[in-house]
Amino acid sequence: MMKTAVVILNWNGEKLMEKFLPPLLESAGADVAVIVADNASTDGSAEMLKRKFPEVQTMIFSRNWGFSGGYNRALMQLDAEYFVLLNSDIEVPAHWLEPLVEWMDSHPECGICAPKLHSYYEKDMFEYAGAAGGFIDKYGYPYCKGRVLKRVEQDRGQYDTPSDVFWVSGACLMVRARLYRSLGGLDEKFFAHMEEIDLCWRAQLAGYKVTTVPASTVYHIGGGSLPNDSPAKLYLNYRNNLLMLKKNLARTIALQMYKDGNDISECAVKSLKKAGRIIFTRMLMDGAAWLVYLLTFRWKYCSAVIKAHRDFMKSRGHVSGRDISEYLGQYGSRADVKGMSGRWIIPYALFYGKRIFQKVNSNIQ
Repeated sequence: MMKTAVVILNWNGEKLMEKFLPPLLESAGADVAVIVADNASTDGSAEMLKRKFPEVQTMIFSRNWGFSGGYNRALMQLDAEYFVLLNSDIEVPAHWLEPLVEWMDSHPECGICAPKLHSYYEKDMFEYAGAAGGFIDKYGYPYCKGRVLKRVEQDRGQYDTPSDVFWVSGACLMVRARLYRSLGGLDEKFFAHMEEIDLCWRAQLAGYKVTTVPASTVYHIGGGSLPNDSPAKLYLNYRNNLLMLKKNLARTIALQMYKDGNDISECAVKSLKKAGRIIFTRMLMDGAAWLVYLLTFRWKYCSAVIKAHRDFMKSRGHVSGRDISEYLGQYGSRADVKGMSGRWIIPYALFYGKRIFQKVNSNIQ
C-alpha cells in the first residue's frame, strides 16, 4: 500500500496539466503516487498524458461523473493511507505535501486537513475557494478565514497557526482513506459544488477533526469548470446547500443538545423541529434573492433558484427521529462539530466591511 495518492480529477484541463504536472511530479517522493482520473475530456487530455507524462497513472472514464462521482470512482480503486484531492489548476511548490502528511501522522484525531490556498495570480493573497479554512453561518452560508463573501484578504501570517475549521476546499485536501471509504466518499447527488463541505461536516459528525495546516501553501487559479456568473453554478449552489443542511443540520443540533445534558429522545424531537425552521428560513432568503434577480431582469438566475428548490423538495434522504437517536447513541460521546457561527454572515460582513476579518473568528462554536 502506498502512503499517499495524489489524484487530479481532470475535465478538459490539458493546458493546465501541461503547466502544473511537472512541479507536482518533482515534489512527489518515493511513497507518493500521482494519478489523473479523466472525466471523459474532449480536448486531447488523455493523449497528452500518454505522450508527455507516461509515468503518471491514468484512469479514463467514459462519461463525466462530476466532481463527486469522478473522485469516488477513482479513489475507491486505490490502496493508500491518505488521499489528496488536487485540482488541475493548482501550482504546488517544493515540499508542500510533507507538512500535511506529518500532521496526519501525528494527529490521529484529524480526518481531513488542507494547506492554505493562495491566488496563483497574486501570490500573497488568499484565494476565494478556501483561503485558510472555512466556516458556515447559522443558515449554511460558507465563508473562510481570509475570504468573506467576495472580499479576499492578504496573507500577512495572521492564520499561520494550525486550526480546526468546519470545512476545507476540495481544490486541495488530504483525507484518510479509511475515513473516506467509511463515509461512502463524496455525495454523488451533489455532482459538483459544496460536496467537500458536506464531506467535512460528515467527518466531524463521525468524530474526526478538520484542520488547516498553514506550513503548506498551494496556489490556485480558480474559476472551476463553470464561471461564477453561470446559472448552472447558481443552481448547484442553491440546491446543494439545502441538501447539505437537510442531511446534517438536525444531527448537529441534536449533538449539541445532547452535550448540554438533554435526553436522547428529547434531542431527536427538538433538533428536527429547529433544523426544519432554519431550512425554511434559508429557503425564504433564497426567495428574496430570487426577487432581486426578477427585479433586475436576470431571468436565467430566477429559473436556477426555482429549479434548485424544486429539485431539493423532490430529493430523498429524510432524517427521522430514530436516525438521530441511533446517531447519538453511537457518536454522542465523542463527536464534536467546530466552525459553525451563530450569526448570519451576510449582514454581519456588510456592516463591518474591511473589519470583518478581525471578527471572523468570533462567535464560532
